[in-house]
Amino acid sequence: MDCVKVGRLIAKLRKEKNLTQKNIADALGIQNKTVSKWECGSGCPDLSLWPELSAILGVDMKQMMEGEITPNKPDSGNIDKVRFYVCPSCGNILVSTGSASIFCCGRKLEYLLPGDTSDAPEITAEEMDTDYFVTFEHPMTKEHYISFVACVKSDRVFLNRLYPEQSPTCRIPISIGGKLYAYCIKHGLSVYPFVG
Repeated sequence: MDCVKVGRLIAKLRKEKNLTQKNIADALGIQNKTVSKWECGSGCPDLSLWPELSAILGVDMKQMMEGEITPNKPDSGNIDKVRFYVCPSCGNILVSTGSASIFCCGRKLEYLLPGDTSDAPEITAEEMDTDYFVTFEHPMTKEHYISFVACVKSDRVFLNRLYPEQSPTCRIPISIGGKLYAYCIKHGLSVYPFVG
């Protein structure tokens, strides 16, 4: 571990958060001389302090230990590169429009890849007012249900969260084209061309 690189990064992140060395020291229950020592490159944080230090500074612990943060590529604005993530611990649904490092419940999440469409539930869509009313042929038990449905079109993502023992339906604003994504907790992500 390069203590000089780590120290420079800690100082940079601390200043970005408008924190003093004393703020960091008080939060970690150590002396502010210790934080100063890190920032000067005269030592590195004790292993037991890394998780809390990374939380305080809002940075991935692994990258902080390496002394540099690898930035993601800028979002090119291409909604066709939308990626969905589901936390295996809490079930949170997260979305990005390009490559990203997504973390939830302390874990780095991998984006969902569409599976075999032969197992995908059948859908029907009917116009209702200004929306499509979409129905899935799918059980919605606690052990087997659709967690979310998303319609991706132009510059928008319409995300509908579904729950066990709920009707497998959602409403999507009327538009032509786009893709419809459905995530079943057992069978994974399915993609449908959607023209309404």
